Amino acid sequence: MKSFTNKVAAITGAGSGIGQALAFELAKAGANLALSDVNEANLASTVTQCQAHGVTVKHYRLDVSSRDAIYAHAEEVVRDFGKVNMIINNAGVAVHSSIQELRDEDFHWLMNINFWGMVHGTRAFLPHLIASGEGHVVNLSSIFGMVAVPKQGAYNASKFGIRGFTEALRQELKLDKVPVGVSCVHPGGVKTNIARAARKGTSDATNDIATPFEQFALTTPTQAARIILHGVKCNRGRIFVGRDARVIDLLQRIMGWRYESIVGPTYEARMKAAAQGKPWGLRARLAALFKRSPSS
Repeated sequence: MKSFTNKVAAITGAGSGIGQALAFELAKAGANLALSDVNEANLASTVTQCQAHGVTVKHYRLDVSSRDAIYAHAEEVVRDFGKVNMIINNAGVAVHSSIQELRDEDFHWLMNINFWGMVHGTRAFLPHLIASGEGHVVNLSSIFGMVAVPKQGAYNASKFGIRGFTEALRQELKLDKVPVGVSCVHPGGVKTNIARAARKGTSDATNDIATPFEQFALTTPTQAARIILHGVKCNRGRIFVGRDARVIDLLQRIMGWRYESIVGPTYEARMKAAAQGKPWGLRARLAALFKRSPSS
């Protein structure tokens, strides 16, 4: 897919964050848009701004945790537009909790949205992408789909799962010579509201987990969207978003499973420093790296 002009792109979670930024960038590029979100108020703003570019935009309230709703949505998009060229499975949520504290209902909630929403979104739209003769699947994983970190076991499980599913699909379509590209996206820290909307385990119930995540965020949603769409045009199987994502990926490639000795302590120390209102300067980073207290 070398051009987005007159293509039809369906985006889940288009009411905010990366999904919204992708909608804006695709509208600028001349794509017609089928935008969905569970939050209709947020979605309305996205639609208005996209329509200003003279493209056709339709919006849908969609709960991606419902298999039946996703399959019905795919059929509705094709009826409304006559075709669909791209599905971007972007909708996602987070849970910040240790594995021991993780509630079954929170784990199921996250997996139904992050993982099964992506699976059903891909499978529901795939026949239509093939029929278009020039299709692309874009599934949003995370850099946490390449490395695991403490208190993100449920999120890691969903994002590692997205990566495995998407890479298998890409290989299958290549072997069958199907005219559909497949990309798995691995953002690092992007300035979105996902951490503020995250559910939390008991021991973190009163902690501010959003601030440290936001301080980690190096990339704006607009920058992320541009990187993703450039990767789609290049038909890249893996699209890393942000310098931090590329560095972390390189770290785990070099160190293998031993990346845990750096990532785990650094992540934990960063979260504790933010919770205590302490600065996160070079000294704190080096202390975390060598498993020492910043005051020692």
